[in-house]
Amino acid sequence: MRSIGGRQLARSIGHWSEGQGTRPAYIRLADAIRTLILDGRLPLETRLPGERELAGALEVSRTTVTAAYDLLRTTGYAASRQGSGTRSALPANRSGTSAGSPWTPFGPDGSDILDLAHAAPEAPGHALTTAYQAALEQLPRQLPTCGYNLFGLPELRAVIAARFTARGLATEPEQILVTSGAQHAFSLVLSLITDPGDRVLIDHPTYPNAIDAIRRAMARPVPVPLLEDGWDLDAFEAAVRQTAPRLAYIVPDFHNPTGLLASDDERRAMASALGRNRTLTVVDETLAELPLEGQVPSPAATYLPRGLAITIGSASKTLWGGLRVGWIRAEESLIRRLAAVRASIDISSPVIDQLVVAELIRVLDDVLSERLPELRERREVLLATLAEAVPDWRVRRPAGGLVLWCDMGRPLSSSMVMAAERYGIRLAGGPRFGVEGAFERRLRLPYTLPSDVLRQAGTAIGQAFSAIGAAPPPATGQLQAVFA
Repeated sequence: MRSIGGRQLARSIGHWSEGQGTRPAYIRLADAIRTLILDGRLPLETRLPGERELAGALEVSRTTVTAAYDLLRTTGYAASRQGSGTRSALPANRSGTSAGSPWTPFGPDGSDILDLAHAAPEAPGHALTTAYQAALEQLPRQLPTCGYNLFGLPELRAVIAARFTARGLATEPEQILVTSGAQHAFSLVLSLITDPGDRVLIDHPTYPNAIDAIRRAMARPVPVPLLEDGWDLDAFEAAVRQTAPRLAYIVPDFHNPTGLLASDDERRAMASALGRNRTLTVVDETLAELPLEGQVPSPAATYLPRGLAITIGSASKTLWGGLRVGWIRAEESLIRRLAAVRASIDISSPVIDQLVVAELIRVLDDVLSERLPELRERREVLLATLAEAVPDWRVRRPAGGLVLWCDMGRPLSSSMVMAAERYGIRLAGGPRFGVEGAFERRLRLPYTLPSDVLRQAGTAIGQAFSAIGAAPPPATGQLQAVFA
């Protein structure tokens, strides 16, 4: 079981005793811990510090901590086992309701609901058309072959390797395995590396399909909470040390869903912790080529010891989701082992799509010179619309990527997802990005649609929030009433 020390919990809680009126201290403390649990910053099944230890860290009486723990246990946000102390939990009516559900944000055929559940831009029309024309001209050279390319077309492997090298990660074509998207790439890694019951370290929140893939492999996700402005390096190091994960999965570049960009120091610190434990690490770079301001540090694989880094990427976010082409970059020996696993699954990616992506990567800088200013404008439009429609929400401006991670201030995410459908909007609720029901105060909103559509969507979101905000919040045991 993971644990958190008294000083670390005290830092996470912050200024819990300020601005809370005349409510008793133990209720304020329980409220602060409950918020950490609902927001995913205190993972479930984490052993809480002993009462005396936490009292010392907070400089309060042990009686206050005892009463707070009792209140959390009574309302389902903590549980105790003989000999193992008190651990974080969720009430039965919250735990597992939406976090474990399949990722199915699509509407029925013919639905006119606006999709804000996916975060992928439209195709770069002219560049894509030109790339298809060039690919069709090259296709006759492929026709005499069987069409199966287990490792991927040599020309595509070469341009992907050259792109990595240009970004500061020296790569040979033999270190590339072409896949049918980044999700396919991660699933292959899980199939090769993990056994049932193995632990996989993840950011928390993280990409929901990654959580699903880990569970399909019968591995166990180990969530490490992110801070508002970056990675909690103390928690990260402690999780690696305490759980000895078989694999780690991190998204350091314009993290999905928070938009965070890991700094040089953060990359170095995480790589150090992973290296000491010899933890094989999957670095998801799907969004790495979408900076909207500032500089992006060197690829995370350059910080990790040789042989411990597996980098995955795809054409979906940078170019178009309709191109089902992704890749894995790793040591050549590992690429051969992954290809052997792949042979029993799908053998090859479509030849025409590989030719198209090869053409697009060759002109990627030109494509991005048009795409990035457009995304920057859409980001500002959505931020401005939300500031007017839902002024009490807290929304951080990301330095890149495709999404906003919105804090609504109240645990209403699941209610918002249902209410928004009535206003013609499909949303991705916060719990979908966490483990066992966390992030009920959060929504992920992409700024991938045209600006005029984002203005309409933001207004509709404000109307939906007003509609559920006018209703009393759903009761969750005694604690909800005490905190009201």
